[in-house]
Amino acid sequence: MRRSGMLAVLAAALVFTGLPATAAPEPYLIGRGISDVTGPAAENGMMGYSSFDQKTTGIHQRQRSRAYIVVDRESNKRVAYVNADLAMIFRAVQEAVLAKLKPKYGELYTKENLLLSATHTHAGPGGFSHNIAYNLSILGMQPQTLNAITDGIVESIVEAHEDLKPGSMSIGRGELTNASVNRSRVAFNANAASDRAFFPNAIDPSMTVLRLKQGNNDVGAINWFATHNTSMTNANTLISPDNKGYAAYQWEHDDEGVRYLENKPGFVAAFPNTNAGDMSPNLNLKPGSGPTENDVENTRIIGERQNRKAQEVYNGPQSPISGAVDYRMRFIDMGNTTVGAKYSIDGKAAKTCSGVVGASTLAGSVEDGPAIPLFNEGMTSPWKKLFEPLQMEVPQWLRDCQYPKASLVPTGIIQATPNIVPLQIVKLGQLHLVAAPGEVTIVAGLRIRRSVAQELGVPIENVLIQGYANEYSQYVTTPEEYDLQQYEGGSTLFGRNTTPAYQQEFAALAASMKAGSALTAGPTPTKPPFTDINLQTGVVFDDKAPGQNFGQVLKQPAATYQAGQTVDTVFVTGHPKNNLHRNGTFLEVQQLVNGTWTRVADDGDWSTRYHWKRVGVANSEANITWTIPTGTPAGTYRIVHNGDWKNGWTGAISPLTGTTNTFTVN
Repeated sequence: MRRSGMLAVLAAALVFTGLPATAAPEPYLIGRGISDVTGPAAENGMMGYSSFDQKTTGIHQRQRSRAYIVVDRESNKRVAYVNADLAMIFRAVQEAVLAKLKPKYGELYTKENLLLSATHTHAGPGGFSHNIAYNLSILGMQPQTLNAITDGIVESIVEAHEDLKPGSMSIGRGELTNASVNRSRVAFNANAASDRAFFPNAIDPSMTVLRLKQGNNDVGAINWFATHNTSMTNANTLISPDNKGYAAYQWEHDDEGVRYLENKPGFVAAFPNTNAGDMSPNLNLKPGSGPTENDVENTRIIGERQNRKAQEVYNGPQSPISGAVDYRMRFIDMGNTTVGAKYSIDGKAAKTCSGVVGASTLAGSVEDGPAIPLFNEGMTSPWKKLFEPLQMEVPQWLRDCQYPKASLVPTGIIQATPNIVPLQIVKLGQLHLVAAPGEVTIVAGLRIRRSVAQELGVPIENVLIQGYANEYSQYVTTPEEYDLQQYEGGSTLFGRNTTPAYQQEFAALAASMKAGSALTAGPTPTKPPFTDINLQTGVVFDDKAPGQNFGQVLKQPAATYQAGQTVDTVFVTGHPKNNLHRNGTFLEVQQLVNGTWTRVADDGDWSTRYHWKRVGVANSEANITWTIPTGTPAGTYRIVHNGDWKNGWTGAISPLTGTTNTFTVN
């Protein structure tokens, strides 16, 4: 009794002096970072809908890369996880990021422990793949876009690396049922009853939230949920991170007070996709429809629903993350993989096929957006050169392998799409991320997760599909879904046995991870031909009308406004490709505060729009709007435009600035 009493007195003294009674070390080092990956805001084809007419004409919100690094303090193993506001991650991006990291960190970050993933927005600049099929509607490779993306990703990783501090993680789970709908119900219904029973409403409602802390400070969250990032339609030409980007922005900017241009550490909230292959945010099953008939409003609503549910889970019951950090990765030739009887659907050995695009791929997904024109259209200048590599008949043996697909283009043989793809599993304590290089339907994802969980001996809820990771090879459907050749089945490049092959190969990675053994080397992918074709013209020069000056205000704001009204201004400007203003802004809304002009909004904010248009041959205008948010303080404001113009004689690029008259917000 006496000893116990003395221990109690000692514990009370420690509390009184502010010292912890027990001082268990934090099990991990945690770092987070964020940077800008926004490419050319004008005259760059947009990636996702394969629409030749969809070219950037400005910015609604900037695209960002969010990075997290976790280091196991016991083993010193680390993982760098990135989620970027992009349509896809291509191997061109993976290779460029690794090449830019190597001079700074050597072999600290490699393709094995770096997981790059995309949110799958269809509203960003394209032209950053080595495979020509994914650059077609963009008129070829756009080096400026690729550099913007890779530089921004690298910057976010460097920021996370420099931010590493002792910390911890926990995990929470919930369900969100009003932010997705199955856009391919007929294919889903073809699956086994046991699989359908796992998803009673034909959607995957699961939201998994990883909470990251440095000491007692909350520094980030990763919120996995399956829905296509396609609330914005193919009629939109403003750069947007879409619904998942808005969810991140709302949590970071609105709820946590992060100001991206202030360049100081803040809360980083990522909203990656999982097995979203057949999950649409367009709840009425047509583009831009559901829950309203306005695609911009739908972007906000579907994003807000994800954010609110994520924060509810984040602040609800959490299970601590504990255990090792580990990873396995290797390349697989998915165009020629033998699937053993254990994983084949009929218990007999089977094979995958070299990549082929099917007829239903060209038909597109009517729920989210139509696809590209038929390949025999547009064969005259300037597209002829782009299409020439695709003019190859599908050999009969490959048609037989791809049956019942109506095979159109043997993209794998001509390397227009990849056959050799990276597969990766990342382990963060009890959480396992299965990094898949494509768009996995919910049942295909379920089967892959089951195979990995069984191999590891862990509950299935601790295994997640991380879609759109490290490379892109289109869709992953089950054999039953493939047989119906809906859009997703026609876009499953490697044939009927794609999902069984992924089950087998990811299970092999899991077995290696569980055993602590090394993997045998996989095939080495090579750079495809026709990689550097670019038919998109650059900026020749910028001009202005006689009597005008660059930065001149052509349309001034009104004298006074109320919250909810829109300030509408126009400036003489140059081409946005002259300077992307990455980690900067083409516009500022400024308020006069104690005699000093203070920025209150920029082109990364939801309330602003930066529209660019060409006027004549080389003249251009910037239309900048600001819809005044509710709660904006009364006061004096102005709009500032930042741009650049190119001299036609010298080629020199010079900055320009324009400032409107002041106006009052009442």
